[in-house]
Amino acid sequence: MRSRFFGAGHGALIGLLLCASAVSHARPIPVKVVIVAMFERGADTGDQPGELQYWVERNHLDRVIPFPQGFHDLRMNNDGVLAVLTGVGTAKSASAIMALGMDPRFDLSKAYWLVAGIAGINPARGSIGSAAWAEWVVDGDLAREIDAREIPAGWKTGYIPLRGSVPYEVPRDSTEGEVYHLDAGLVDWAFQLTKTVALADSEAMQAARNPYPEENARRPPFVMKGDTLSSGTFWHGALLNDWATDWVRYHTGGVGNFVTTAMEDTGTMQSLTLLEKAGRVDLHRVLVLRTASNFDLPQPGVTAAENLARIKLGQYTAYLPALEAAWRVGNTVVDNLVRNWGKFRDVTPAGQR
Repeated sequence: MRSRFFGAGHGALIGLLLCASAVSHARPIPVKVVIVAMFERGADTGDQPGELQYWVERNHLDRVIPFPQGFHDLRMNNDGVLAVLTGVGTAKSASAIMALGMDPRFDLSKAYWLVAGIAGINPARGSIGSAAWAEWVVDGDLAREIDAREIPAGWKTGYIPLRGSVPYEVPRDSTEGEVYHLDAGLVDWAFQLTKTVALADSEAMQAARNPYPEENARRPPFVMKGDTLSSGTFWHGALLNDWATDWVRYHTGGVGNFVTTAMEDTGTMQSLTLLEKAGRVDLHRVLVLRTASNFDLPQPGVTAAENLARIKLGQYTAYLPALEAAWRVGNTVVDNLVRNWGKFRDVTPAGQR
């Protein structure tokens, strides 16, 4: 009895080992572009979209690849475009990107990475429905904080650099992942390629932006270059907008231009940075595109609390136009990379200019 049981188990074990060996020796799937989306509202197709759905439907990402170590199964098409849905927040994005980067099923050594998601926008810099290519990605969480009701007189904020004792302390220490600088040449290439892409507008969007005094806020949607701030807290209001502007400028040595506020991108960039050290990815092939579903502060005459109550997820005036912009602008880059893969496989567009 024991002999028969052992024999059956032994055979099953050998079968599993053979399968594992076959998988480990299978040629990894070469990936040309990785689309990084952060949330989906329901199914991947056929219902109200989140950040993944347009990519699945329009780029025919019909192949579903199980990804139990991540937040959501992967999607891929026959052109070498792979999509990962990270989940919301820096912790989920960091873990999902690390899991994908270390997955032996994929060859990501030549892959371009496109983060494409919606965001709030600084009305001094842009309008809802607009799209911004970031050169700098700044973290809004790594810090020390004193409640605003207890800050010393003369302090502009109670938010203090992680290694500092006063706001915006110099010399600056941004060595804990507070800031990431993308390849400026690649970012500019993407911007030049997409700056004339037509973006959706509507009467509702016009009505939402017209009360703002800032000239850029009242413009129809447009494509720009502008940096992004990532934080786990969904913040809102004029005072925090001022903080974000100063925080981005501080951590970029005065050259960063705060345009959009999102949640996940520093988690994604942290994992990609470590994955490059491991020889798995190339940081010179990373792009971050954020499109504006809402302003990050209210129009005159409306309090921050009142406006925050209005803009629940999926109820932004420019929610669907921002998703559309992320796909239209982002796919212009993806399509160009895929169609010209023989040109861009070994040398990036920035390297060929």
